[in-house]
Amino acid sequence: MTLQVQLVLVEMLNEPAESRYGLDLCATTGLPSGTIYPILARLEGHGWVESDWEDPDAHIVEGRPRRRYYRLTREGAECAAEALQGIERARKTAAVAWRVAKPRTAGAGP
Repeated sequence: MTLQVQLVLVEMLNEPAESRYGLDLCATTGLPSGTIYPILARLEGHGWVESDWEDPDAHIVEGRPRRRYYRLTREGAECAAEALQGIERARKTAAVAWRVAKPRTAGAGP
């Protein structure tokens, strides 16, 4: 799982029941739309995400393009949380195995 996919999943897991549109995810993850939309399409293809177009009246009144909203499925939220926990465990294990020092805080002694 790429770092970019992890960023999208972490952001979506912050509020798993909420629907999010792509440009909102771009703003919160710092990733460009050319990265976000293919990730969302892949996650939807795997059944982790589902999407719906907003009501046309909403975007017409606001004078903007129609948005497609994405949300994690129940299974997607469970799988994403499990996968991200596994990645974090692997990072910690690797850090211990390689004896990676914890980052020092500013002003801390030797």
